[in-house]
Amino acid sequence: MADSNKTATLTFGDTTIDLPMMSPSVGPDVIDISKLYGKAGVFTHDPGFTSTSSCVSTITYIDGEQGELLHRGYPIDQLAEKSHYLEVCYLLLYGELPTATELEDFEYRVTRHTMVHEQMMNFFRGFRRDAHPMAVMVGVVGAMSAFYHDSTDISDPWQREVASIRLIAKMPTIAAMAYKYTIGQPFEYPRNDLDYASNFLRMCFAVPAEDYQVDPILSRAMDRIFTLHADHEQNASTSTVRLASSSGANPFASIAAGIACLWGPAHGGANQACLEMLREIGTVDRIPEFIARAKDKNDPFRLMGFGHRVYKNFDPRAKVMKKSADEVLDLLGIDNNPTLQVAKELEKQALNDPYFAEKKLFPNVDFYSGIILEAMGFPTSMFTPIFALSRTIGWVSQWKEMISDPGLKIGRPRQLYTGETRRDYVDVENR
Repeated sequence: MADSNKTATLTFGDTTIDLPMMSPSVGPDVIDISKLYGKAGVFTHDPGFTSTSSCVSTITYIDGEQGELLHRGYPIDQLAEKSHYLEVCYLLLYGELPTATELEDFEYRVTRHTMVHEQMMNFFRGFRRDAHPMAVMVGVVGAMSAFYHDSTDISDPWQREVASIRLIAKMPTIAAMAYKYTIGQPFEYPRNDLDYASNFLRMCFAVPAEDYQVDPILSRAMDRIFTLHADHEQNASTSTVRLASSSGANPFASIAAGIACLWGPAHGGANQACLEMLREIGTVDRIPEFIARAKDKNDPFRLMGFGHRVYKNFDPRAKVMKKSADEVLDLLGIDNNPTLQVAKELEKQALNDPYFAEKKLFPNVDFYSGIILEAMGFPTSMFTPIFALSRTIGWVSQWKEMISDPGLKIGRPRQLYTGETRRDYVDVENR
């Protein structure tokens, strides 16, 4: 936090101002410019807020240079290997790993909230059958405030807790319903005897005409996808949730705003873009051609699913996701799926190519998650809804942290105005 012994001095023109500095528990120091405009009459310009801290948080830390992702201090690879999604949800939400009793109680509460209000079935029928599942999710999650208005008072800690559990519990049901609706199959109700990931897979792929058994390998892979996407610090969608909720908006509206932001191809659509690239490559024999194009500075083509904007070394989530991808492909096979054949061979050739090693363009979490979801039978249109389902716990945790902050202020970014200066209105006949 603020360090009384450290300040930064800003000088411009005849003005000199000392700005306090803040020190985090880990990471670079921060210059506090919150009073800059009031003291000096100027503000900073930072498109994309890439050099601006917008909040104080204790939830997630990323070191892009070292390839490190910590949730409440715990490395993501340890959590993905040794823990499971609902335990990670508890950690993100409450700050500590649960005891056995606490975890059992939390899992019980989440499991008993997985059903959605029966009237929401009618709400789905208002969408076209060919609507994108993300369009359905934005609408349905936003509408939860009309169905669960007993948990929209953000000033009530108990209502905040109920809303949090409801969002974590019902998001898989809503995502599965969105999928079933678009393919014309009847909705499958959740089952309380199944774990979180198995329940979701069953709601997506079961049909009333026959029994459906979830393979434990697929369930574990799905759980890892949820875990590895649970939170990622102050990304675009998380910042959107914080900005929306800073106005006092109810939690369901705020999370719906996050889903809408995640829908953007530059954010949540990376694994879908990766699969589309693999389909464009088409066959294994064309891989050298596309690798050559990726190396050509004059060719706009880029290998999707390689490298990461934040991680300048390697994506710490990718190693665990690769293990899951190998397990799923061994189980389901890739002989009859040319896209997965291309994916495996592309991974092999890229990892053995010095160019990609020098540039640190390693396969990232999106590359492997897309492969897994494709092998499971999900269409690419469901990739981003599954991402939204996974990230809900991160959004909810960040929302709860923000609402509890006594220094909460409504978000109000400034602008660098370059439009016309003041001018007088001219009557239409004189223009």
